[in-house]
Amino acid sequence: MPTAHELAEAVAAAPSWNARVALVRRVPEEFGAAQHASVYAAIAERVYVPTLKPDFAYVHWREDYELGPLNAAYERARETTANFTGVGRDDLAGVLSDHPETLRVFRLLLGFTVPEFAETCTLVAGKFELPPVTKSAIGTMEEGRRDAGHVAETCATAIDLVMTRAPELFPPTLEGSTLRLKIEKPDTAEGWDTVRRYATEGVPLSVFLHQRAYGGAFRQLLDATSSERGDLVEDAVEKLFIDEGIPYIRTGAHDQSATGERFGLTVRPAPDFVVFDNRSDTLRAILECKGASDGGTARDKAARFRALRTEAQRLGGVPLFAVLAGIGWRRTKDALGPVVRDTDGRTFTVATLAEMVTTEPLPDLRGLVHRGGRKRRRSP
Repeated sequence: MPTAHELAEAVAAAPSWNARVALVRRVPEEFGAAQHASVYAAIAERVYVPTLKPDFAYVHWREDYELGPLNAAYERARETTANFTGVGRDDLAGVLSDHPETLRVFRLLLGFTVPEFAETCTLVAGKFELPPVTKSAIGTMEEGRRDAGHVAETCATAIDLVMTRAPELFPPTLEGSTLRLKIEKPDTAEGWDTVRRYATEGVPLSVFLHQRAYGGAFRQLLDATSSERGDLVEDAVEKLFIDEGIPYIRTGAHDQSATGERFGLTVRPAPDFVVFDNRSDTLRAILECKGASDGGTARDKAARFRALRTEAQRLGGVPLFAVLAGIGWRRTKDALGPVVRDTDGRTFTVATLAEMVTTEPLPDLRGLVHRGGRKRRRSP
């Protein structure tokens, strides 16, 4: 009987991914149940962890986060309020009506996201019988379009009440509470007084770094582009299937109920990809993509593969594939190891994605469709 280390080395040295799968499937036969977690962790550490690449150094960029437009809006806000001295409700309403793009500057001074500011405006509108403000109206104003200018008074009132810590919006917290208003940050700690001072003297670099320490550089952008980050791995898988002519369904872009009925899937949500044989319309594999930037997240997401394995077994042992991304999967004992177990070693990363199509049952499906979806003859 091999040791966990010896089996991990054998898996690493396997001549093909199918051979790796065969070795991983031997674990329940050659090791006692108490050893399984450590064996799968050893295999994960030796074979799969080295292919995980850090992705935290990158963000999905959006044009509306460029400095230029924000700087232009800031200069307009500063000029039209006489360096933030004319900031009464009527003053702000006039500025926002004439220069709606400045709303973004005032919203950022409050530290609110668009949904948070919209909710604040909803409270204000109800309290003062003012026009309601929607998220789309805020977006329209921040783009500089004046067709939402009728809500300028509501926005101005909300900005004033937040900046002045109006008790009707912010009831006192319990004594000893760790809660703190967002407005209690260095550039607005003393309301408009610190805004004016920072606008005149500049924000000290230490304060800027302090904000980064608790807010995180690119935090807003990362939150705003979470779907793009989630799609990154799925897009790579889809491109591979298209390039290789493998019939598939990306379930997030289709009616999951219809897909489930078509192939007998009952797990919800459906796997990210369903791979099928378009000659007989039979299910051949299911595939799930998961990214994790930290070990705790990876551990939580690993549970999804246990549910998918149960579904795969219910469907007659359909192969389950995993495509993982993010350094969180370096946590092997209770995260990556269980995924390797549940997929029988059919676990891939972006770095090893090309090898996935050599793993059963995918070779038999290669070349069955053109990019347009029509069946084609397979190359010899």
